[in-house]
Amino acid sequence: MPPRTRGSQKKSAKEEPNGEQSPNSTTQPDSRTTSPSLDVCPACSEEKGHLRAVGKKQLWVSCESCDTWFHWECVGQGGDLANIDKWYCDPCREANPNQVITYKPPARKSGRTTRKRDYANLHAGIDTDAATRWLQLIQTKKIKKDPFKRMLGSDVSISWLEHDETALLEPIVVEEPEGLGMKMPDKSLTVNDVAELVGPSTPLEVIDVATQSTSPGWTLESWAEYYGSAETSREKIRNVISLEISNTRLAEQVVPPRLVRELDWVEKVWPAARKSKGQYPQVQLYCLMSVAQCWTDWHVDFAGSSVYYHILRGSKIFYFIRPTPANLNAYEKWSGSELQSTTWLGDFADEVFKVELSAGNTMIIPTGWIHAVHTPVDTLVFGGNFLHSYNIGTQLRVRDIEIATRVPKKFRFPYFQRLCWYVCERYTRDLKAKEDFPMRVLEGLGTLADFLVSEARIIERGPESARKEIREQIPGEKVKDPSALAREFRWRVRMAAGQASDNESPSAGKSKREGSIASSQKDQGEGVSAKRKRIDGHETRQGPKFKGFLPRPWGDIQRRSVEDGAKSQCIVRPASDPNDSWLSAWVEGEEDLLADVERTSDEVVRVRKVDDDGSLVLERQVITRIQEVWRLKGRPEGALAETPAKLGEDNAAPALNGRGSTAPPPSDESMDGDPPPADANGVDHAVLKAEVSDVEMVGPEAE
Repeated sequence: MPPRTRGSQKKSAKEEPNGEQSPNSTTQPDSRTTSPSLDVCPACSEEKGHLRAVGKKQLWVSCESCDTWFHWECVGQGGDLANIDKWYCDPCREANPNQVITYKPPARKSGRTTRKRDYANLHAGIDTDAATRWLQLIQTKKIKKDPFKRMLGSDVSISWLEHDETALLEPIVVEEPEGLGMKMPDKSLTVNDVAELVGPSTPLEVIDVATQSTSPGWTLESWAEYYGSAETSREKIRNVISLEISNTRLAEQVVPPRLVRELDWVEKVWPAARKSKGQYPQVQLYCLMSVAQCWTDWHVDFAGSSVYYHILRGSKIFYFIRPTPANLNAYEKWSGSELQSTTWLGDFADEVFKVELSAGNTMIIPTGWIHAVHTPVDTLVFGGNFLHSYNIGTQLRVRDIEIATRVPKKFRFPYFQRLCWYVCERYTRDLKAKEDFPMRVLEGLGTLADFLVSEARIIERGPESARKEIREQIPGEKVKDPSALAREFRWRVRMAAGQASDNESPSAGKSKREGSIASSQKDQGEGVSAKRKRIDGHETRQGPKFKGFLPRPWGDIQRRSVEDGAKSQCIVRPASDPNDSWLSAWVEGEEDLLADVERTSDEVVRVRKVDDDGSLVLERQVITRIQEVWRLKGRPEGALAETPAKLGEDNAAPALNGRGSTAPPPSDESMDGDPPPADANGVDHAVLKAEVSDVEMVGPEAE
C-alpha cells in the first residue's frame, strides 16, 4: 500500500488539508504529534519549525507503524516520495528492525491514451530496462554515416551562401572554431561558474529524461549541485537545454558565428530601442548542460529555426532526418499521437544520418531538420537559434506543424508574427531602393508575402477573436496599414522576381520563365489574367487591382501638345523571307520603299503633395507620349499577305502606330490608371508602363 501523504499544512492530527477526514488516520497521534499552531513535525529542527509559516504547503508522509506525520523534506533525505511503497520513521525502525522502508516496483503500462516515455539511466534504479531501450534499438536500425560537409571556419561566409546552391540546406561541421568569427568561454568553464555568472537563484527548466517533461522547482544553484555529483549517485537522469543567457555576465563571453549574425532576422530588423528594453526574441544565446546518458527525442527547433551548436566540453551524437515534405508529414503524424512512446520515427523516414561531435566542434543545423540527440558523457554546450531569408517556406511549414500538433505557445518561437512584419517592412524599403536579391531569397520572400496577405485577410474579414490576436502581433510603430503593406510587399517581390501580379491569388505570381504558359490562360479564376483586355474592339490598359489600396489623388493634371503633326520620310525594307514577319524588318538605310511618317507628341503633367514621414514632399510626374503614323507609298512584296482584310475598302496601306500594330494608341484614360500600391505610410510610388513608343518620367518616380 502506498505511503499516506498530504500536500499542505494539516488542520489537526487526523484532518486532511481539504477538511476531509483521512481514512488512514484513525488513531490519535502519540506525544510526538505536532502542535497545530506551528506547522512542524517531530523531525523538524527548532529553527526550521519557526521558519515555516502557518499555511505554507508542505509534502507530508505518515509512518506505517505509529501513524505519525512528518515533513518529507525533513525525513526524505532528498529522495522522491513517489517511489516509496511503505515508509517507517526512525524511532519505529530502531524499535523493530523488521520494519524496512520498501520501494514501488517499476511502473506498469498505463491504460491512458498517452503513455510516458522513460529513458532513465540504469543507475537511477527506476525502469532500468527502459534506460537504454532507444540506444539498444538504434543498434538494430539502419543508420547511415553522414554525408555532410566539414568546412573551415573562414569558408562559412555570405560568399559561400551566394555561390553554393546547397548552402544552408544540409548541416555542416566545423571541427575547429578558428575563422568562424565567434567567441566562446574558456574550456575551463564549469557549471558552478555558469551558476555564478548567470545567478545562483535563477529559475531553471530541468527536463526529466524518463518522461521528457520539465521538473519544477529547480534553480541554477541546485542544478550545479546535481551536475557536480557522481554519476552513480544521481537519482534520475536530467537535462538542461533551454537556459537563455542574454543580458547576463556570461553573455559577455559568447558571440555567435559571423554568418549567423549576418543572417539573423532579429539582428537585422528588430528595432534597437525595443531590444535595449529586453523586448525581443531571446533565443540567440543558450547554455546547454547535459549529464551522461541524456536522450532528447526527435524534434524540430521551434518555427523551423536554424541552430548553431558549439561543444565546449564533452561530446554529442546527433541523428538526423531530412526535412522533405514526406518526412515532415510523417513527423507531424508521429509527434501528434501516442506513437512517440512506442515507435522509432526513423522507421517512417527515408534515411537517418548519424553525426558525432566532440569538444571544439561547431555545427550549423539548417531549417527544419528533424533530429534526436544522445549525450554519452557530461557535456557543456553553447548555441542559439536564428531565422533567416534563405528557407522561409520551411520555417512557415514547421510553424504550421506546431499549430496542428498543439504545441504550447511557451515552446514556440517568441514574437514570430511580429518579427515577420518587421521583415516585411524592411524588405519593402529595400525593394523600393532597387536592391538586388538572389532568386532563392525572393522565392522565400514570396512565401512570406503570401502568409502576411493571409493574415491581412483575417484582419479584414475574419472573426473578431482572430482579428484581435493578429493585431496584437503587428508593430504599430512600423506598420500603419498592414493590409496595404502586405500587398505592396507581395507586389514588389513578384516584380523583382519577374512575375505577374494581377490578383489576390497566391498562384498569380508567374516568373518570366513561365510567361509563355501563363499568357495562354485566359481564365482569371486560374490565377492569371491578361495585362490588356479588348473592350468594344479597342484595347484598354488593365492595371493590377490591389485590395485595400486607395490611391492618393493628384492635385492638378494638365495636358499639352509638344509637337503637332511633324512629318518626315523613312525607308522601309520588305521581308527577305515571305514566311517572316515583314514588320520586324523596318530599318533605315535601305533603298527599297519610302514611307511618310507623321509624329505627334504630347505631355501629361500631374502634381500632388505627399506627406512622407512627417515631411512635405512635392511629387511631379511628366509623361511624354509620342505617336507615329507610317503611311507606305507602295505595297512591298509579301507585306500584309496574310491580312488583306485590314487594308480597308480602298486597298490603301494601313496606318501603323509606333508599336508596329494596327490597333489605336492607348487613350488618355489608360495613361491615368491607378499606380501600384501604397507603402506602409500611405504614399503610392508609381511605376507607369504606358503602351507607347517613348515614355519620359520626371520627378521622384523616374528611377
